[in-house]
Amino acid sequence: MKINIKVIPSAKVEQIQPALDGSLKVWLRARPKEGEANCALIKLLSKHFDISKTSINIVSGLTSRNKVVEIEK
Repeated sequence: MKINIKVIPSAKVEQIQPALDGSLKVWLRARPKEGEANCALIKLLSKHFDISKTSINIVSGLTSRNKVVEIEK
């Protein structure tokens, strides 16, 4: 399953909130430097969906706030 995600890095609180269009809005404490935010995103999504980190791949948007993530179940 593919999910569109809007990432807000350097937030005070980590949280996931569904958007009106079916995508997710994710706040991360990690900085958007050297892939820290991408690693934090994968970790948070694995906890949220209760799956392993290896089941989550960022398909597009590695350097963007708008990402497409593929989750294998």
